Amino acid sequence: MMRRASLLQLFQPSLRTIRNERYASSASFRRAPANLGIVFVPQQQAWIVERFGKYNRLLSPGLNFCIPFVEKISYVQSLKEITIDIPEQSAITLDNVTLHIDGVLYYKIFDAYKASYGIEEHQYAVVQLAQTTMRSELGKISLDNVFQERTVLNHNIVEAINTASEAWGIHCMRYEIRDIQLPKRVQDAMQMQVEAERKKRAQVLTSEGERQSAINVAEGKKQSQILASEALKMEQINEAEGEAKAMFAKAEARARSIRAVAEAIEKEGGSSAASLAVAEQYVGVFGNLAKTNNTLLLPSDTGNIASMVGQAMGIYGQMTKNRDGDVKAESSSDPVHSDKDHYSVFKSLTRKDS
Repeated sequence: MMRRASLLQLFQPSLRTIRNERYASSASFRRAPANLGIVFVPQQQAWIVERFGKYNRLLSPGLNFCIPFVEKISYVQSLKEITIDIPEQSAITLDNVTLHIDGVLYYKIFDAYKASYGIEEHQYAVVQLAQTTMRSELGKISLDNVFQERTVLNHNIVEAINTASEAWGIHCMRYEIRDIQLPKRVQDAMQMQVEAERKKRAQVLTSEGERQSAINVAEGKKQSQILASEALKMEQINEAEGEAKAMFAKAEARARSIRAVAEAIEKEGGSSAASLAVAEQYVGVFGNLAKTNNTLLLPSDTGNIASMVGQAMGIYGQMTKNRDGDVKAESSSDPVHSDKDHYSVFKSLTRKDS
């Protein structure tokens, strides 16, 4: 047993030397300076002094005095934020995909005593803890969630490291996954999946565009038909109103002309004027008979204008006499309608003549 213990004591310094050489380039590793009695401690560094191999005190930045050969500066710790590269390692996800992943860890020493006496080579321990925690966290999620929940994965790793390193006087500030390498087949499958998804999106967008275009064309045709029907409706309404106004104007003009003729007939010489007007209309209408291809039944004496006019005037005179009796009977009760009756009689005669 004594021989085995001596062998462990022989190899223990060598193992510590290998680890020190591995992290000698780190900012947290500082070789302990010699004690010359007067010591100048830089800012953001903590020097631990041992007296006769036992912890004595922690030197503050600035000027300090130590007893040579009695006191020894055993540890030098940096209180700055330290960056460590986490070496690449393999990890298996929840869906059995092997990943090669590395990262960067940022931590800070908040208790130099614990960092010196709580663990041997705290920086090496932090790296190992980060790697094991990373493998553990990756095994809980699938490959797709590794990329989606990268921030959550980093946070979980930091929480796990802080829980374990609190006894070492170390606080992990943050952890960042730097690179994730996938197997070649997995990369090809993911690339095909991405291309298929993009093609699907392109087809969906194309169909949506065609659908919207068809809807817009149909809506445009609908609006154009509605506007055309509205325009036709307004045109018909305007034409009807115009025709109604024209008919009303013609009727008003006809009524005024009939009223004027009736007044002229009642005056002296009015009958002769009416006979002349009837004769002129007869001659004009008879002259236009031969201009159209019409089949008409005419009396035998069509050339005797005087007889035709005489007949017309005789009919007019007879109707006037009959009407005068009725007008005189009604004039006592309603004298207002006498003029209207004359107008109606004359209107009926003129329509027969025409």
